[in-house]
Amino acid sequence: MNPTVSPDELADMLEQVRQLVRRDVVPREREIADADAIPADLLAKAKAMGLFGYAIDQEWGGLGLDLVQEVELAMELGYTSLAFRSMFGTNNGIAGQVLVNFGTDVQKATWLERIAGGDVVASFALTESGAGSNPAGLRTRAVRVDDGWSITGEKRFITNAPLAALFMVFARVDAEEGDQIAVFLVPGDTAGVTVGPHDRKMGQEGAWTADVHLDDVRVPDDALVGGAVDVGYRAAMTSLAKGRVHIAALAVGQAQRALDESVAYAATATQGGTPIGDFQLVQAMLADQQVGVLAGRSLVRDTARRFVSGEDRRIGPSAAKLYCTEMAGRVADLAVQVHGGSGYMRDSTVERIYRDVRLLRLYEGTSEIQRLIIGSNLLREQRRNA
Repeated sequence: MNPTVSPDELADMLEQVRQLVRRDVVPREREIADADAIPADLLAKAKAMGLFGYAIDQEWGGLGLDLVQEVELAMELGYTSLAFRSMFGTNNGIAGQVLVNFGTDVQKATWLERIAGGDVVASFALTESGAGSNPAGLRTRAVRVDDGWSITGEKRFITNAPLAALFMVFARVDAEEGDQIAVFLVPGDTAGVTVGPHDRKMGQEGAWTADVHLDDVRVPDDALVGGAVDVGYRAAMTSLAKGRVHIAALAVGQAQRALDESVAYAATATQGGTPIGDFQLVQAMLADQQVGVLAGRSLVRDTARRFVSGEDRRIGPSAAKLYCTEMAGRVADLAVQVHGGSGYMRDSTVERIYRDVRLLRLYEGTSEIQRLIIGSNLLREQRRNA
């Protein structure tokens, strides 16, 4: 049990977020998609509720949720446009956790309070053209110079890059032990940092990603996270593992929304004067959706509990992300099928969900990478125990 946030405090927080999502964000999902942006007043409400720092310790101005509590929040946030959560997701997740877990005391004091308060948007600059789900393929390089480090390379699909005031830049470094992956704190206004226009994607309009170009970007020694060149790979893997459980919870939230939309439509739409929900094959589709949602929710909660206890921080996160994101895709597909031709129309909620959830199987490690992580770790455990 997390002593920082009591069950009563968590329940109150979840109710406030549920109200924000369902009363304020859901009615404006079409506005978000059409404008490809989150309205400023919704971001202000998220900021006022502390959502930019829900997973950051209270000593740094955050809400201090552990992962068991965080997944409950994520399932609520996942009920609406995923772009809304994306705006503050990197502050709490893959970017913010680099500092939380590996930053020096000075680095934390310099940045975490501003990140938790939403005054700084942080971005996780890992992915490259030749290094997506596997950071071992990084080509961005950092070399020592007299006054610190020079970083050169290109990053792709970097979430919140057009808005970021701080980048966690992962780069390869020549060290005595051989190549190491280091991570650097690079303010967005540093000379040599160029952010491209935000990408046009299949879905998740309003969640901005872009290329980031680094041309002889100079940063001081104290920009090296943790003060050591071997921190980067561990920081990436740790942040991604935790983030995968969060993504799994978001997938459950989206699947629940798709199910709710399907049930509501089946109960009211008619075919030949008969509600389509009376047809057994439609009921079967609803049943398959419900089973997937229930199984996914249970898996996420169990995985989060085992992560927090330290029992499993390898196989579980990958298994949860693999199952829940694939499940959300199946539930969204069934939702379109239940709606028939109406579900294929651009103004349909389930059409948007169908496109939005497709990305969940790609970022923070594709489904294929998750299978490799699960399989290789099962074999590693067997050999260790043999």
